[in-house]
Order: sequence, then structure tokens, then C-alpha cells
Amino acid sequence: MSVAVIAAPLRVEWAAVRSARTTVVHTGMGKRRSQRSASRLGNVAVLVAGVAGGLAEQVMVGDLVVAEEVRGPDGVVLPCPTAPRLADQLRGLGLTVHCGPILSWPRMVNEAGRREQAATGALAVDMESAWLAPRGTSGFAVVRAISDTAAAPVVHPSILRNGLRALRALHRAVPALDNWALTIGMEVS
Repeated sequence: MSVAVIAAPLRVEWAAVRSARTTVVHTGMGKRRSQRSASRLGNVAVLVAGVAGGLAEQVMVGDLVVAEEVRGPDGVVLPCPTAPRLADQLRGLGLTVHCGPILSWPRMVNEAGRREQAATGALAVDMESAWLAPRGTSGFAVVRAISDTAAAPVVHPSILRNGLRALRALHRAVPALDNWALTIGMEVS
């Protein structure tokens, strides 16, 4: 296995980033599948790439959120120290990027839950990143394209259009994802 992998939880996310030169692994949706996949990945650097729900008002459908840290539901905080550099590379590709905390939650939430999560200061919520983080000193990064927001929730007629918009943004991010993996590989060597 390589020094770094791109972990794509959903098959559509995998399809969006499969053109990467970096190994792309379909890990599965949710906590349990993510934990299983993380144990199979071993001690490699992991960049989680997928879609997420936007929590902050300024985060719109199709924007990217790069995690400065990932917060688990149990209070664990996982730092992502390469976030500023990765965000700059994504902006260089003409993408709209926000940096800040991402919350990983074990299940989808309703609108009341989304408001509670937004109050934590997290920019986005996903269902996998906290459980895909490598153990040890390997690199960890998360890039999530926003597919839904409070104004355009998952259960909404626009979700197909919004989901495609998010996946297109994720696909456009591939050169920066590859660059991250290459840079991490050089730092580990």
C-alpha cells in the first residue's frame, strides 16, 4: 500500500475522485464501516474526500470545507495541521473553500439537530471522518464538498442537483488532493 490514500466513503464520492494518481479507497458509509476500513488501511496518511452537510450560514452548496480539526461525537478532537496549505491549493483551482472544524456524527440529523451542531462552531457535518483518521503520526486531512444546508436539506427536491454540484467540486479538487498526498509522502520519507 502507498504512503497516503484518499478515503471516499460513498461510491459516488469514489467515482468523483477516482481520476487521482493517489490510491482511492471506497471505505463505506457510517461509523462501523469507517472503523473497519481504517483498521484495513493501517498506518498510512489519510485524506477523506466526500460530501457533507453545511452547518454555517456562509457555507453554500458546492463549496468545499477543509477541516482544521475533526470533532467526534465523544468529544475527541483530531487536528488536521495541513489544512491551510491544502485550502490554498484548492483556492488556486478556483474553488470556494472554507477552513474550520468538521463534526462527525454517527447518523443523519434533522433540522433541530443541524441547528445544535451549527452552534458548536463546526462548518460541516459528516458521518465518517472521525473514524477514518489514522492512528499514530501519519498525516490526516479532510475535504468535504457541501451537498446540503439548512436552506437546502437532504430531503428536498433540489438534492439531486445539489449533490451533483458538490460532486463536481470534489472532482475539480483532485489535483490538490494528489498534491497533498505527494507532499505528505515526501515528509514521511
